[in-house]
Amino acid sequence: MTMPHGVSVRIAYVTESFPPDVNGVAHTAVRVAEHLLGRGHEPLVIAPEPASGVPLPDRGFEFPVVRVRSVGVPVYRGFRVGLPGSQVREAIAAHRADLVHLQGPFVLGASACAAALRLQVPMVAVYATDLPAYARAYHTGAMGQNVAWRWLRRIHNAVDRTLAPCTASAGDLREHGVDRVAVWARGVDCRRFDPAKRSATLRAELAPGGELLVGYVGRLATEKRVDLLGQVAKLPGVRLVIVGTGPAEAAIRRAVPTALFLGQHVGEQLARSYASLDVFVHSGPHDTFGQTLQEAAASGLPVVAPAAGGPLDLVRHGSTGFLVAPGSAAALAGAVATLAANPRLRAAQGAAGRRLVAGRTWPRMCDELIGHYADVLAATGSADREAVAA
Repeated sequence: MTMPHGVSVRIAYVTESFPPDVNGVAHTAVRVAEHLLGRGHEPLVIAPEPASGVPLPDRGFEFPVVRVRSVGVPVYRGFRVGLPGSQVREAIAAHRADLVHLQGPFVLGASACAAALRLQVPMVAVYATDLPAYARAYHTGAMGQNVAWRWLRRIHNAVDRTLAPCTASAGDLREHGVDRVAVWARGVDCRRFDPAKRSATLRAELAPGGELLVGYVGRLATEKRVDLLGQVAKLPGVRLVIVGTGPAEAAIRRAVPTALFLGQHVGEQLARSYASLDVFVHSGPHDTFGQTLQEAAASGLPVVAPAAGGPLDLVRHGSTGFLVAPGSAAALAGAVATLAANPRLRAAQGAAGRRLVAGRTWPRMCDELIGHYADVLAATGSADREAVAA
């Protein structure tokens, strides 16, 4: 279902992460809000404030942003949690929201969920982070995983529709008692991420001996298992490049000492880095989607990733790359070695990957999201309210 022509919907978009953060949740929030505005809707973003002294980018957005108090997470340097409080409910009420969108609800999202229930505003929640898997990665044991699932069920079963980013996550949610689940993926900018941006100059800097460039792009965090790339880095004629920063960087540098660590790249610099690689490798087995896999494919790269979660939807095994046993350093290295030995296979898989993602534009995927909004509003009777009347 789509919105009737000319109908403007007021959406309170509550996200656990937002720029200046650099991650999939923050990037998606910006793209969705921009698209909603372009389609004539009225988004309000509610997000945690950054750390003291970090510049706010909010004046650069054409949509309003409300920042709520936040606190740092001791075990995850650089990540901040938005604190619950009356400010969230007041912002939703002041916006006269027709619908509340909860992006990766955790603490701030739980507060917004309670506020929306009190205000009787329909809700859509997007499952973005595998909290139970993170509980395993940070050694909290079975109790931590059970607590995570109870928390997630409480939030997601209170909303009108939960959107999972991949089929595996949707199945996981249903298996653990979450109702009303559908799948909504993410878009990718194939204009920005383009094989034509391959740079001979950059390649000469990174691989002066003509090595095959194998790259990882993403946060350097424990759950990403970048340490598994140690065997890839030892392959003859291979230079491993790591783009990103995060709390586990020091440990990863120790685990993969021969890799080139380039730091965080964004915008055109990131696009050029992708296009200048030969193979993209992803090691994390807990990703509910995997936006970097799409960006790599759009850049014309074959992708090697674990056969778990988001990659199952994003990689066609043997056609656009290889899916390997999760958690296996040997399997990752073996797949990379196969590609390193076969330039024709690399070229064929890279071209197939770009064709695969060519139709996954952000406008298309955001219009699909608006369709989910419309379904919820119609089912709850909210489509008859003055704010969304034709």
